Amino acid sequence: MRNLKWQIPMVVAVVLVQVAFASAGTVKVLQTIGFSEGSDVRPKIKDECQLQTKVPKFLKEYSSDVELVASDPGSTGRVLSMRVTQVHAPGGGMFSGPKWMTVTGELHEDGQMLGSFTARRGSGGGAFGGYKGTCSIIGRCAKAIGKDIAAWLKSPGKDARLGDAR
Repeated sequence: MRNLKWQIPMVVAVVLVQVAFASAGTVKVLQTIGFSEGSDVRPKIKDECQLQTKVPKFLKEYSSDVELVASDPGSTGRVLSMRVTQVHAPGGGMFSGPKWMTVTGELHEDGQMLGSFTARRGSGGGAFGGYKGTCSIIGRCAKAIGKDIAAWLKSPGKDARLGDAR
């Protein structure tokens, strides 16, 4: 019984430390990001392609540290803010040429900037591109960007160039 008296507080302390480290790695991201002013994205792309939700969704798919939030995550903890800054996606699917998009972001922890990036990806549609629409093709770019940002989050740096932005 005497040893049990010391073991319980030790177990509680270990669990509390594990919880603290687990929450420190969580990155809050808005589940819907915006387009930057002057991004000159066609209204049809904004309305139909759902890029504002696809990039965060794919980021979450590739990073277990990401927590998607519905409203302003505030400035406490780790917060990643992102914006779609450019989308080149003329209508006509593969037949109107390659598509690309650019996303920029900043990672803050308790208000201090830890890193920033510009991510760009392009696609011609891949296999069977002739059977894909514009939103499907630009969606491939959003998926690749989500994967690029997830990799960057493991070791964020300032002014990083991700994907095709190199």
